[in-house]
Amino acid sequence: MPAPSGRARLGIDLGGTKIAGIVLDSRGATLAEARVPAPRGDYRGTLEALAALVERLESEAGTPSRAPCSVGVGMPGSLSPATGLVRNANSHWLNGHPFGIDLARRLDRPVRIENDANCLAVSEAVDGAGSGARVVWAVILGTGVGSGIAIDGRVLTGRNGIAGEWGHGPLPAPTPDERPGPDCYCGRRGCVETWLSGPGLAADHARRHGRHGTAEAVVSAARDGDGDARKTLATHLDRLGRAAAQVVNLLDPDVIVIGGGLSRIPELIAGLPGAIAPHVFSDAFDTPVRASLHGDASGVRGAAWLWEAD
Repeated sequence: MPAPSGRARLGIDLGGTKIAGIVLDSRGATLAEARVPAPRGDYRGTLEALAALVERLESEAGTPSRAPCSVGVGMPGSLSPATGLVRNANSHWLNGHPFGIDLARRLDRPVRIENDANCLAVSEAVDGAGSGARVVWAVILGTGVGSGIAIDGRVLTGRNGIAGEWGHGPLPAPTPDERPGPDCYCGRRGCVETWLSGPGLAADHARRHGRHGTAEAVVSAARDGDGDARKTLATHLDRLGRAAAQVVNLLDPDVIVIGGGLSRIPELIAGLPGAIAPHVFSDAFDTPVRASLHGDASGVRGAAWLWEAD
């Protein structure tokens, strides 16, 4: 299917185990999409895999060679504004490399690169659960925890490239049994991510009740009436409310969009406004909390929409 008039946008979601790609037309309709394994531990192999995926997607989308797609990439970590090198990526083989420069050179065109949480925010702000809202705060609750901010459909990166960084701050108002908190891979203890990620939920259940399993297993047990699992979920929701309220007090977004694996737990989405409200410095709190509309595709769509204004 040939692309319509106007430049098509190609987005890539670079994960630790897979690379997803999509081509969108000017209206946001999908022209082509594909997913390939990520070359774990191989930086040069990653660049070649991305180049091959771009070539494949442009071919399948019917993009003319005289008008190649714009390319946006969502990735773990971010590019340092000081050095241009990748930092803080859990796909460790990217860290310390000039990924943006190398990829642009390999593709022979400019590329825009953002943290994957920022791509979620852009995707949901442009045509997702935050469509029509001016300020969208998008949260990833999954294997890790992060967030991004979109204002008028554009990502807010900040002077130091860390706007929206949320997962590696401390859990607010910790109770005595929450101090000092679990060890985090970043070198700190008690980070929001260690409490609110899927593995964090499962680990907390094991600490409290001696029962090991996945976050999904805890949720399933709670739905089946297991009292301990219900207590774990209630505690998790309270922590999520405290942590989210800290951002609400600072940013006061028009909508909060939840993505990642834990966004599939409707009990968390439904209960979060009530968990946030007691900690908000206001006499009213009516900010909607919504699950991401595009689900697992939000990251790759957001990467494509990094060129939305062009």
